Amino acid sequence: MTPLGPVRPSPLVEQVVDRLREQIAGGQWPVGTRLPGETTLAKELGVGRSTVREAVRSLTGAGLVRPRQGAGVFVVATEPVEDWPTRLRRAAVADVYEVRMAVEVHAARLAAARRTPQDVTAIEEALAGRRAASTADDAAFVEADIAFHAAVVAAAHNPVLADLFGEFVPVLRKGLVDYLALTGLRADDPDTGDDAHEALARAIVAGDAPTAAEVLRGELEDPFGQEDRFGQADPFGQEGAFGQVGPLGREAE
Repeated sequence: MTPLGPVRPSPLVEQVVDRLREQIAGGQWPVGTRLPGETTLAKELGVGRSTVREAVRSLTGAGLVRPRQGAGVFVVATEPVEDWPTRLRRAAVADVYEVRMAVEVHAARLAAARRTPQDVTAIEEALAGRRAASTADDAAFVEADIAFHAAVVAAAHNPVLADLFGEFVPVLRKGLVDYLALTGLRADDPDTGDDAHEALARAIVAGDAPTAAEVLRGELEDPFGQEDRFGQADPFGQEGAFGQVGPLGREAE
């Protein structure tokens, strides 16, 4: 077994966490192994017991170890468990976009059934904001586009759907900005996709759930009207708009 060795003075907790992770990832402490006690670890690492305690708490939060009352702390995994936002940041935009479609299409259907006068006002204002952003750069336009979709999701009055959409936003924002830069879609049509967004707003205001869902599905399958320009939709699929590699992160198999 590789000796742990003393750590440098600062920052102690982070260094202890790193040392313990190395032992776990390197196989010195396989899954199922009981960690040495606080006193033993503190002595080997040259730190106080409170520092060891804090480091073990961090490893527990990462899903690497689990305390068992009266028995000690045991290794339960060799790799940390990623939280949902971290997994989304690492995911291909194409994968996130597919889940987004499922979330938003259902949200549009619910929004048409549950919208309040305040929701209608918010959606109409967001549509106006999207149109106003047509004179701005791609980043501002995407921000306004996302704000419109967020208003639609909010009108569904389902906090879980709203939270899911909120988690998608950072990945979608970057992907859509990159996509517009790559395709140059807004060069000829700065407010690209406006017709579909207006149709969606009208369907929700009218309480027409099937139409709202259908319009949004079509809009997400062909964001910003790519099919009209390139003769094909699904830019987030495996081939994307320009052949072998999709612009948003998945290579063709």
